[in-house]
Formats: sequence, C-alpha cells, structure tokens
Amino acid sequence: YVTIDEAHGKKLFYYFVLSEANPSNDPVVLWLNGGPGCSSFDGFVYEHGPFNFEMGKTKGSLPKLHLNPYSWSKVSNIIYLDSPSGVGFSYSANESDYVTGDLKTASDSHEFLLKWFALYPEFLSNPFFISGESYAGVYVPTLAYEVAKGIDAGVKPILNFKGYTVGNGVTDDEFDGNALVPFAHGMGLISDELFEEVTAECKGNYYNPASTSCENKLVKVDENIQDLNIYNILDECYHGMEATKTTTGNTKLPLSFRKLGETERPLLVRNRMFGRAWPLRAPDDEVATSWLNNESVRKAIHAEQASVAGGWELCTDRILFNHDAGSMIKYHKNLTAKGYRALIYSGDHDMCVPYTGSEAWTRSVGYKIVDEWRPWGSNGQVAGYVQGYENNLAFLTVKGSGHTVPEYKPREALDFYSRWLAGKSI
Repeated sequence: YVTIDEAHGKKLFYYFVLSEANPSNDPVVLWLNGGPGCSSFDGFVYEHGPFNFEMGKTKGSLPKLHLNPYSWSKVSNIIYLDSPSGVGFSYSANESDYVTGDLKTASDSHEFLLKWFALYPEFLSNPFFISGESYAGVYVPTLAYEVAKGIDAGVKPILNFKGYTVGNGVTDDEFDGNALVPFAHGMGLISDELFEEVTAECKGNYYNPASTSCENKLVKVDENIQDLNIYNILDECYHGMEATKTTTGNTKLPLSFRKLGETERPLLVRNRMFGRAWPLRAPDDEVATSWLNNESVRKAIHAEQASVAGGWELCTDRILFNHDAGSMIKYHKNLTAKGYRALIYSGDHDMCVPYTGSEAWTRSVGYKIVDEWRPWGSNGQVAGYVQGYENNLAFLTVKGSGHTVPEYKPREALDFYSRWLAGKSI
C-alpha cells in the first residue's frame, strides 16, 4: 500500500511484478484497468500477469497457478495499481474519498507514483511508461499529463517518463459514440441499405441523434446487433437484451447504446453495466474472486483483510465517479507534441469501444503519416495493421481480438508491446 492522504487514511494498493529478463534496466510500466471501478487484478489474472489461472476443482477452492509464457513481465517491470481508492484492495478510512472523478484520480495516481519511486529509487533511471485499457483511455492520458507537468515543474523525484499505451480506450464522446454504425456496417452486421438510410437520416451524428427519423433508424441498427457479445462480436453472447429493459442515461438512444443487463451465466458474474463508451467489463470472474478473497492469499500479497479493505470485487459500485476531464484528444496532442511516445491499439472485434472510433480520432489529431497503413506480424502471420504518425503517435489494430487484447491474443499482444517498448518498428 501507498498512503495518499494520511489524515483520511486513503490508501492505494499495488502489486509489483519484476521483469523476468533484466529488472534493473528494463522499463517500469504502470498498468491500469478501467470501469471506472475495475481492479487492475483484471489485467493481472486474465490478461498479461505472470500466471495463468486454472479454475479450482470445487466451487470456492483455490485456482491452480501456471506460468504464463506471454506475460508482459517477460520484458518489463509492472506495477498493477488499484485506483481510485475504493477499487479492488484500495480503500480509505473516510468514505467521502469514494466520491471522485477523472481529475482527482489523476492527481492521486501521480502522488502514488512519486511516493512509489521514493520507496524504490533504484528504478528511477529505468524508462517509465503508463499503460491501460478501456476506461483507462481516460486514466492514462490524464495521469500522463500530471506526470509531464510534474517533470516540467521539477517535482522530485524526477520520473524518467517516456510514453504511454492505450488499448480500446474511451477517448471522446463523439468519436466513440459515432464509431458503432460504421463498425457494424464494415463487419457485415447491418445491410448496405440500412447503413445508407441511417447515414442519410443522422448525417453521421449517431451519438446524439438530432431527429426522430434518425432515432428510428438507430433502433433498427440496434435490433440487428443487440444479441451479439459487445466485448467480442465473435464470442457467444451471455446476456440477451431482454435481460434489461430498464434504461439509464439518454433514453433517446437504443438499448445497445446504453446498458447491458446481468448475464445468465451459471458462474458468478458481475453486472455488465455500460453506456455507449463506458465499458465495465465482466468476464466470468470466479477465478479471481475466489483467489483474491482467500485470507491466506491476501496475507501473502500484503492486502488488508476484508474487515478493513472490504471484499475484493472485479468491478465495484462502491465509488461514485464523475467523468470531469472531457475529451482526451487535447491531452494526446499536448503529450505527443512534448515528445512523449503514444501507442493507441484496438482489438478489431470489440463493439464496446470500436476500433473505428480510435482510428478516426488518431487521424483527426492532424499529424503527418510517416509509416503508412501496413500489416504487422506475429509468429509468421499477419496479426493486425499499424499506421505511424509524426510525433511518435501510432495506431494499431489486433486482428480478431475483442475488448481486452492481451486476454484474446496474448502472443500477439506481447509481440507488439515488447517491440514498442524497445523503440523498434512493430
């Protein structure tokens, strides 16, 4: 734990994994999951942590751990951070701290980094990167901005910050909100006729429909895609839209733009909550839940017992979170103009934050293309496509992957990650 606010007893929990290659020289990477409200143990257990978890034989029994050949710790030291306070094992003695937002989370996480590097000064000279996915599309650039500002102001310790990566990241209401219709058409989920009609009626503005005729066409789009798995359109769907007729937010929008209901899966699964661009991912989290709520495991990883920090949940509803930072595009422009490297990557079968939106906003930044759209490879196969812009900004797709790239395509994810960290061509 790192204490962010002594008076409030506000503590952030981290789990630090040393590089399996050369820890004293390899980059240090901070990993953040999204939500808001999801624990970064999501990344540790299900995505790129050092272990693959095999479900225990009986319900509630501990999973078996196997080494993960595609762990990101093969090439980097990783800090998995539970943020903001109230998420995962992070907690505060003062519950008012559970009301927070983008800007407070960024300043708290910056405070965490300063204190963490003060505890481990031997890592100060290593290249430092920030990485995350989903709602961390907001966490990463806002924190990177705080870090860059701190470096410019000479705040000690001086962090050797080099750049950041964002996977299937929430970025901008309009770009993200308008991404679904072109994605659905490109993937063959809606007909040419419907695409032409909805484009004509909505004039490209699907996120905030200006007319009833546009809304009516969006309902038709929705009817075509509502029974697909939003996190990976190739996966089986476990929710079915009839599970949720209750609406939240903008009731003008069709259901698939607003909320996913609870799944009917036999195993313990959190509510899937989501508004167009606010994914709160809920895999089958039995493995993580049984492991991280076991008192001896908690003791071993130095997490507080449940009586202090609360039970571990993959995604919590204990925080009240305000999206107060607006669009991320200005942050990306500011950081890349300062010389920080940025890799924006997308699993191309995610319908929650579709690649079409990420591709469009990276292009909208207006930088010159220096590495024209081309395939990139892994294990002798095309693994996706990449386009490089000036100022070290790159956009990359991962072929066939869903919302959480390292979970769906672990080998390919490690390949592009290690090449990018090393500053090589992907």
